[in-house]
Amino acid sequence: MREQFILVLDEGTTSTRAMIFAPDGAIVGKCQAELTQYYPAPGWVEHDAIEIRDRTIACARQMIERAGGADRIAAIGIANQRETIVAWDRSTGQPVSRAIVWQDRRTAARCDALRDAGHEPLVSRRSGLVLDPYFSATKISWILDNVPEARALGDRLAVGTVESWLLWSLTGGLHASDASNASRTMLMDIAKGQWDDELLALHDVPRLALPEIVDCAGNFGVTSPELFGSPIRICGLVGDQQAAAIGQSCLAPGQVKATLGTGAFILCNTGAQPVASGHRLLGTVLFQLDGERSYALEGSIFVAGSVVQWLRDRLGIIASAAETETLARSVRDSGGVMIIPALSGLGAPHWRPDARAIVAGLSHGSGRAEIVRAALESIAHQLSDLQRAYAGDGCVWQSLRIDGGMSANNWIAQDIADMLDVTVQRPDNVETTALGAAMLAAMGCGLMSSLDEAASMQRSAASFTPGMENNVRKARMDGWRSLMAVHAASSS
Repeated sequence: MREQFILVLDEGTTSTRAMIFAPDGAIVGKCQAELTQYYPAPGWVEHDAIEIRDRTIACARQMIERAGGADRIAAIGIANQRETIVAWDRSTGQPVSRAIVWQDRRTAARCDALRDAGHEPLVSRRSGLVLDPYFSATKISWILDNVPEARALGDRLAVGTVESWLLWSLTGGLHASDASNASRTMLMDIAKGQWDDELLALHDVPRLALPEIVDCAGNFGVTSPELFGSPIRICGLVGDQQAAAIGQSCLAPGQVKATLGTGAFILCNTGAQPVASGHRLLGTVLFQLDGERSYALEGSIFVAGSVVQWLRDRLGIIASAAETETLARSVRDSGGVMIIPALSGLGAPHWRPDARAIVAGLSHGSGRAEIVRAALESIAHQLSDLQRAYAGDGCVWQSLRIDGGMSANNWIAQDIADMLDVTVQRPDNVETTALGAAMLAAMGCGLMSSLDEAASMQRSAASFTPGMENNVRKARMDGWRSLMAVHAASSS
């Protein structure tokens, strides 16, 4: 019998990718296509759902050909940017508007009004989340209130996150969402694993528009035969950050990962029971298998890699992200420059969606190297704020597993180890989001019997041990927290 492969569709914020994995975790092939970002108003971020679908299918076809045909693909796994919302007509398959992306802040005022009306305790108790435009519920409400066609469709309206949209598109009409993605909508009771009637009523979202909540591994239907020549089973569905935690083998309580991508997302496995945070961290479903859920505490940083993109595309002080490591090493320190990179507001544990970025401490001696270094240092500063919040909730970081595009920067990895004073581990394969989806799909189709067995698909890690003197670390964090305090006071 010829070797079978896993095809992963990895739906990111700025690109869509298709990747082929061998059963031992080796990457056989990769295809990537950029996604168009739309910014129709300040704080608004949108995608074209048709573009997501078509470019995903095009990449998948290239990889299926690379693998030797559809019969060589044992299963498809899908990982996706979470919270992004697509609404479409079931009868035509046409979206009623552009997709509203997780970064979008247009519903900040709605969240403020709900919070002022006293609804946040209910939201946090049921969903594990806080009232913030980051999550899907207020995005869905906005579409229903501002796109006349949406409510007019009645029972024909379908709403879902990106994996749900792709599952519907690939299968020709299956409307389902896995529990990890559903837990990010602010509409799911995470303890019960079901859509919650009170949350649906609070946001005026019709239950019939929502997908069925399913496991993260299983048989979720097959692709339409005309897409790839013959049907392929879809056996893995998972949100990208949960996928990265699985790909990092954070399968036991207490294990922590940080994905450094457009934003930075930290998940700590908390086991079989959701944990109510006292420090504005999020309770979320890590994965659901056979109807049983494992949970995590999550801290979300809205701006990580996107601050480098801003330096390149908006300020023009670098030509490529690869320059940043050399520039950061070219100076002894940031020369007093400090950046609060609130280009999309501030996430956990601050939750200030209307916050704006600040560049402070400039002098005649400040050049592009100092500004770039300050931008990179902001990653560790934000992680340090989260480290304190996690410790307050009883999750003390013994080590930290990192992945994502920025983790390949050795300077950043070492700076995080120095500032957090913990060992940082980086796997040989930093494509942990795609790997996590591959692990679930391999389990769902029977190539692997469990996630523990599938963990053998990950490779060895590089380690970065802390080497910074305590007084240097303290001086940097004192400066960061003083600036954050001034920033908060000036914004209030």
